[in-house]
Amino acid sequence: MPACRHRSTVVFLVLAVALAAVGCGTKPAKKGGTRSIAQRLERAEKEATPEKQAAALVKIARQQLAAGDLSGARDTANRAFDRLKADGDAAIFAPRLGDVAAARGEVGDKKKAREAAALAGTRGAAIEDPVRRAQALAGAGGIAGDKEAGGDAALARDLLGKATAAADAADDRFRAEALAAVALGYPRAGIADAAADMVGRLEESARGVGEARAKAEALAAAADVRARSGQKDEAGKLVEEAAAAAKSVERAESRAYALLAVANAAVAAGDTKTALALLGEADKAADKVGDAQQRKIVVDKVRTRLAEVEKRQ
Repeated sequence: MPACRHRSTVVFLVLAVALAAVGCGTKPAKKGGTRSIAQRLERAEKEATPEKQAAALVKIARQQLAAGDLSGARDTANRAFDRLKADGDAAIFAPRLGDVAAARGEVGDKKKAREAAALAGTRGAAIEDPVRRAQALAGAGGIAGDKEAGGDAALARDLLGKATAAADAADDRFRAEALAAVALGYPRAGIADAAADMVGRLEESARGVGEARAKAEALAAAADVRARSGQKDEAGKLVEEAAAAAKSVERAESRAYALLAVANAAVAAGDTKTALALLGEADKAADKVGDAQQRKIVVDKVRTRLAEVEKRQ
């Protein structure tokens, strides 16, 4: 056989094999497809700690739900819960269990959402620091009562009551931060009216806070609860007060987060125009964050929220 004919035959065979691999084999997995999800699940299981595994699994469960795979999303959410059933650092496990409870609610499994919220409350109650204890218990209480998640008002009230006690035990300097978490837990649980006394205490405590970001976020939390309770005028005044505090924050990253919190309160109060203005300022502050990784995180958060609020117009 002439050399040129031999080379042509080889080239033909190579092309034939390549075409067969593309046209006759398994189609490449689509983004978010079965093989892609399987690979993500495998990576999630290889995370170094149970809480990191659970966080990764919750993220995947939401991706599966978005893709229409309800059964797969439920299985993955349950796997996330399994990683957190054993004893661990309560300050880390409690918030993660809250995330799992929320995810279970999102996939329509309220009974299991309540199970995760209850365990989050149990773990949260073991946290030594009263502020973090209040935050964990309030988060669990909010999810427990959320009609889209646990839907258990009795469990919510119990957990939020414990969160209130934890906030009361906090040092004066940090009490507003703890009260803010508790105040926000009530409307999430669908019992905003029960937070009236808590909001009054939060406002009083917030006005005594010296640190600008903490003051802004506490006042924003109070505004949010007032708005969800139908007290729009009071909420609007609190938004103005919170915005003034947020704009006085010097550090760019902290200012961005403070403005984001106040913008969210403005949305709750029905003031989209103010929310957009605050988010614009938050975006400018976020863009000035020195650390590249932290800048990306805060910029993404602000711009994601900005896009959501713009759609409301």
